[in-house]
Order: sequence, then structure tokens, then C-alpha cells
Amino acid sequence: MSYQAPVKDMLFCMKELAGLEEVARLPGFEEAGIDTAAAVLEECARFNQEVVAPLNQEGDRQPGGWNDGAVTTARGFKEAFRQYAEGGWQGLQHPAEFGGQGLPKTIGAACGEMLNSANLSFALCPLLTDGAIEALLTAGTPEQQRLYIPKMIEGAWTGTMNLTEPQAGSDLALVRTKAVPQGDRTYRISGQKIFITFGEHDMAENIVHLVLARTPDAPEGVKGISLFIVPKFLVDANGTPGKRNDVWCASIEHKLGIKASPTAVLVYGDDKGEVGPGAIGYLVGEENRGLEYMFIMMNAARYAVGVQGIAVAERAYQKAVQYARDRVQSRPVDGSLPASGPIIHHPDVRRMLMTMRAHTEGCRAMATVAAAAYDAAHHHPDPEVRQQNAAFYEFMVPLVKGYSTEMSIEVASLGVQVHGGMGYIEETGAAQYYRDAKILTIYEGTTAIQANDLVGRKTARDGGRTARAIAARIEATEAELARRDDADAAAVLRRLAAARQAFLDVVDFVAGQTKARPNAVFAGSVPYLMLAGQLMAGWQMARALLVAKERAAAGEDQAFMDAKVATARFYADHVLARLPGLRDTILEGGDSATAMALDAF
Repeated sequence: MSYQAPVKDMLFCMKELAGLEEVARLPGFEEAGIDTAAAVLEECARFNQEVVAPLNQEGDRQPGGWNDGAVTTARGFKEAFRQYAEGGWQGLQHPAEFGGQGLPKTIGAACGEMLNSANLSFALCPLLTDGAIEALLTAGTPEQQRLYIPKMIEGAWTGTMNLTEPQAGSDLALVRTKAVPQGDRTYRISGQKIFITFGEHDMAENIVHLVLARTPDAPEGVKGISLFIVPKFLVDANGTPGKRNDVWCASIEHKLGIKASPTAVLVYGDDKGEVGPGAIGYLVGEENRGLEYMFIMMNAARYAVGVQGIAVAERAYQKAVQYARDRVQSRPVDGSLPASGPIIHHPDVRRMLMTMRAHTEGCRAMATVAAAAYDAAHHHPDPEVRQQNAAFYEFMVPLVKGYSTEMSIEVASLGVQVHGGMGYIEETGAAQYYRDAKILTIYEGTTAIQANDLVGRKTARDGGRTARAIAARIEATEAELARRDDADAAAVLRRLAAARQAFLDVVDFVAGQTKARPNAVFAGSVPYLMLAGQLMAGWQMARALLVAKERAAAGEDQAFMDAKVATARFYADHVLARLPGLRDTILEGGDSATAMALDAF
């Protein structure tokens, strides 16, 4: 089955949940109302359905390769990337002054989901380039911005993020790549970086590597890391590429999934370029503040990876639905058919499909609302409103990243299960989504790292104040549900209220016990993240139910609204119902998680 972008649901989330018309009243976004969003999404859907999605399965089977330092991407990638760049998609959210379109994240996130649904491997190159652009917009000099950003926006160049080294995975304090100042405002970079997505490829004429490294007199630990621009080809003042820099792709990884995305081992300073030993790099911002700058890029990437989870879940769901409609096996248990029928008639298959749908729609709604908060945090004229939205967005980032990606594995696994034995056969394509989804819980910070962030920076640091403020907003939604006199609203109200209370119980535990009982709190950090993520998605589904009930009563798009109500009700009954149990695990299970002696494992 070919991919069909869920444009209608995306627009529903933007308009009814994220308040796109309010976003369009923010300075700079005046033209970004629902009509603009619809036009952009329709064109984005056409491009991804027709150009990018057809490359997905073939890229998985024939992903291109490495030869003597050069990487050839999968067949069709180079041409598709040229069309992507010519269509202006790389600059969708970036400032017009550098050649972008300046649209809000609320719209950009939906376009990002489409690209990732169409082809997760292909989408990683634009994703990393977006992050590089954001980092330079924030910390680059005007000259660096002028030189590098327009070329990346137009797709002539791409960007990477170089953090990880063989001895330094998530612990960036162990970074050992060296940057030696040359006295002419340049540095000589030497070292090795691993797991560099699109660190070498043939889709653009230049690659702008953003590299973490240490200067000779830098302090130990994360406080001694600086950030450098290290282009594959040096460029002159006009942006014309010249000599090949001393950065070399030693190999690419052979991976479980995202096989068409070249993951490079890059060696700096091996005297393989045209500039002598040591790659030439340019300092971004100030020395020893590199991790601070890189986190700008990483935070943008973390949200984007969460959207990737939603994207692959949507693709897996669509494929499972189509198979369930076509696969004939066994007579329905209720006798509704006289003989064997399509498996979509079987209750457990419908339960699996509803689980996939509810998870995907819930996370899409959560991510869209978070994107609107980001837009308000950066563009609202009132400083207090900006601060409130910034706090909300920052709280949501580990949930969008952590929960949406864990969700994608559950959904992709269910997709294989719906296919039965055929799902385990690579030719059907269902297994690819399962394999591709696994990396999402790992890169840009594992689920545990997102959970540690949620516990430490987002909950314990402010004593749970932000979390409780969000809970108060959820309680206001409960009041709206209580005013409706129907069974669906009553059922969702009951589950949402119990889930909110479970969340508050955990927030109190985390805020009160992180210092006194750190092992017990952090043993429950991932369950806390899952609880919080499921609650935030369930809150948005409850809001969606309220809107859908009103629209259906007015006779608007009856089938879509009825389906939204059914999905919201399912989410409450089957997902929110899990949360009181998760609370008990967090509050009471921490000690047992660390009770066993280490030598007994």
C-alpha cells in the first residue's frame, strides 16, 4: 500500500487543539493561518506520496554503499533530495532573510511527519541540517550565518552533528577530539567521531560538520568542550567550495534499520585532504561553551525524533489496516459472516488496530500542541506568555521524544502481529517499520536520558511547579467533560481524572524524594516518562473528543468526527487505564529494582 498523508487529522490538531489561528496572530506569522496550512500540507503530501515514499522499501533492500571514503546513497535519493530542496522544504521554518519561508513550527512539524512517514532514512539528512541551521542561528557570528545558512536552506549543502566518539557515548565529558588554535582564527581539528548520520554522501556539494572538540587548555569535563564548523570542502568569502578539508569517512555502519541512511565513522586530522594534517575548523561562539550551543541543535533534534516516532507509527498503522482488510481468514466469532472473512472483522485485530491508531493520533496531538507552545515562546509579544509557553514546551520535549518513540515500537510490533507470519517476512514490508523504529529510542538521547531530564531538570528542579500547572490545565478539561451529558465524555472523564491524580502522586514523589532517595526515584524515571507522556496525549484526545462531539452535533464531517470520538474513548479505556498501575510501580517499586546484588546478575 502506498502512503497517504493524514492531512485531515493534522489540520484538526492544528486548528482545534493547537490554536493555529492564535499562532497566526503572532508577529511574523500573520500569513500562517488555516488556509496557508492546508495549502502547504496538501502540496507536502503530494511530494512525499509521489516522490519520497516509493524509495522507502527499495532503499532498505539496496541502501547504497562506501568505497574508499566516498558514500553513494540509495537509488533515487539524490534526485529526490534535489526536488526536496527546489521545493523549498528545507527552509520551511527558517527565516526569510536567509532564504527560508519563516513558517511556524506548528505547520513545519506536520510536514516533518509526512517526510519521515514517507522515508525515515531519507528524512534524516534534512533533520540534521535543520539542527545545524538552528545552532548557527543561535550561536554563529553574522558572517558564519551569511556564509553557511543560505546554502543549507537551498539544499546545496547539508549539515551534521558530531558528538559521539568510541569512548564517549552519551557521556560527552569524555570527548577527546582536539582543536588547536592556529593564530589566524582557525583551529586544527583531530580525532574520531562515530555514528554520524549522513556524515558522508553524494546528495549535496558540501557538508557542514558541527564538531565538539577540546582546545589544549580546556578544563576537563563538559565545561571544556567547544563547538566548531568543519566543512567537508573549505569555502571562500563568496561561499564557493575549494580545497578538500582533512575529514575522511573511514566506514559506514551496517545497521538493524534505517539502512539507507549512511551512518559514518569520520576521522579528522589523518592528512587525507588538501590542507595538510588536521582539519581546519572555525569556532562557533565562545570557547568552552560548545555543549551549550550543541544542545540547541540537540533539543530541536529531540523533538524531531519524537515526530519520527509518530511518522513510522502512522506508516505501520496504514499498512496493517490495508492488510487486515485484504487478508481472509476464519469466520468472525459473532457469526456476522456466513464464512471466512477479512481479519479486520475479528475483535482482537480491531483491538490491535485501535491501539495503533489511538497511540499515533494521541502523540500527534501532543506534539502539535507542543509545537504551538514553541511558536508562542519565541514570538509572543508578552514576556510572561513567552515564559509560560517556554516552560510548557521544555517539559513536553522529553515526552514527545521519549514516549512517542517508545510508542512507535509498540505500534510497529502490533503491525507485524496483525500481518501474522507474513509480517515476519521482509518482502511484505511490515518488519522494516519495526526495525526502523528501534533506533528512535536510542539516538539523540536514549529513553532513560529523556527520563532523567524529566526527573531532574523538568520536575525536581522547580519542585514540580511546572508539572502541577499542567495538571491544573488538565483539570479544566475535566470540568468541560463533566458539563457534557453523554456516556463517552463520562468515561473519558473518569479515566482522565484518575490518570491526572496518578501523575500528581508521582510528581510529589519525584519532587520530594530525588535528593533523599535518588536510586528509588530514578529507577522509576522511565515509567514516569511513560505515565506523563500517556497522560499528555490522553489529555489532548479528551479535548479532541469535546470538539468532535460539538462538530458532529452540528453535522460537520460526521464520519471523521465519529471516528475521533471512538478513538478518544478507546485511548481512555485502554491507555489511560494503565496509569494508576504505573504510579504504583514508581512509588513502590524503586527499591526492588535495585535490591539484587550485582554479582547475582
